[in-house]
Amino acid sequence: MAWRALADGLVLVHLAFVAFVVFGGFLLWRWPRLIFAHIPALAWGVWIELSGQICPLTYLENHLRHLAGEAGYRGGFLNHYLLPILYPPGLTRADQWVLAGILIALNVLAYGGLLKRQRARPISR
Repeated sequence: MAWRALADGLVLVHLAFVAFVVFGGFLLWRWPRLIFAHIPALAWGVWIELSGQICPLTYLENHLRHLAGEAGYRGGFLNHYLLPILYPPGLTRADQWVLAGILIALNVLAYGGLLKRQRARPISR
């Protein structure tokens, strides 16, 4: 039971990481120093999508599920948990490229908004 709880907890951590990759640029509007965590996370997320690789957290979750006596799953975290919610089954490489494009565009908007906010802020002495 402990292995299953660890696997389930890891899913929550993984989901939080994905949410940070996607929406973390907007958190920078409030906490600009998060940029040092967000840039590497964003680069990782884009690389995973463009390369077609599977995040190591997926392998770890599958390993924990096997230790718990459960079956793991094929494919990546996004394929298993998020895409069935957002898209019909059958994710293609072209779909992954579109997801990467959306990820980049969303973060260009977030970082553009951050720059605009930084420029509009008066300089304090």
